[in-house]
Amino acid sequence: MTDLSPLVHAIDAAEQRIRPYLIETPLLPSPLLEESTGAQVALKCENLQHTGSFKVRGALNKVLSLDEASRAQGVVAASTGNHGAAVAHAIRLCDSTATVFVPHQACAQKVERMAALGAKVIRHGDDCVESEAEARRFAEQKKRTFVSPYNDPDVVAGQGTVAIELLRQCPDLDTVVVGTGGGGLVSGIGVGLKARRPSVKVIACSPSNSAVLAHSLEAGELLDLPSLPTLSDGTAGGVEAGSITFGLARQVIDEFLLVPEEEIRTAFRDVLHHHHLVIEGAAAMAVAACRRADLSSSTGTVAVVLCGANASAEVLVDILSDEPGAES
Repeated sequence: MTDLSPLVHAIDAAEQRIRPYLIETPLLPSPLLEESTGAQVALKCENLQHTGSFKVRGALNKVLSLDEASRAQGVVAASTGNHGAAVAHAIRLCDSTATVFVPHQACAQKVERMAALGAKVIRHGDDCVESEAEARRFAEQKKRTFVSPYNDPDVVAGQGTVAIELLRQCPDLDTVVVGTGGGGLVSGIGVGLKARRPSVKVIACSPSNSAVLAHSLEAGELLDLPSLPTLSDGTAGGVEAGSITFGLARQVIDEFLLVPEEEIRTAFRDVLHHHHLVIEGAAAMAVAACRRADLSSSTGTVAVVLCGANASAEVLVDILSDEPGAES
């Protein structure tokens, strides 16, 4: 068992460090999910956070944690979307610079957004593995800090500030449903919650098409598994060998649910229609997981983390075309 107390203290420090730069995102009741689950459900709207994603919390905490000399050197990241935008946003607030490596086929709209926020974007490789390897090589060569999307205690601590907000906003918090890829968000939230209110249940979820962390936890070791395409692209892909999130997730996750693509698509459309909130696939996946969960023993509020809003225009058009009555 890993001693979680250093990370608990790091989350408290992150809360103080990054609070002036964050939106305290709202926790909104969800009649839609209350009707389908029979529980009291609310949506934690990280889709309304700066850059449209929770990722800015970890990126800000990492960059602000660097000493002045390291910040002056600049930082390096690899991303196809939310993490790169978050790092770019962070360096604007910290008088630093960022170089973000992206694969050649990365979405042009997301690449343009990173650049507009101030990052230097370099296309390299045919997939995320190749672009990240080049980013790490570049960071080492230039003696710059590499900002991991999840495999870094400062990043995990930043994501853990969501837990502090949830407890402040919801005194009767019973369960939290969190979409999971590399495990940074669920680890941070889980550690933050368990240290303060151990009774809160943490339900992690991943798309059935890409559930490397779930299968790794079941096997008791990190696995190298293929992933199929998924609407929940923000949680897709593998987990870095030796990632700190594997051990953390094993200690804080109470239940892990896998969600089929059709249920993700339905949840995406329903949130757009009933809540009028723009979300992305990973957020819709958490909503779908809430519908799958057995919440019959819940005695308080179930919070579903809407992790982001950065769906492409093409995805939104595709989802809305499924709307009953939509023109074909």
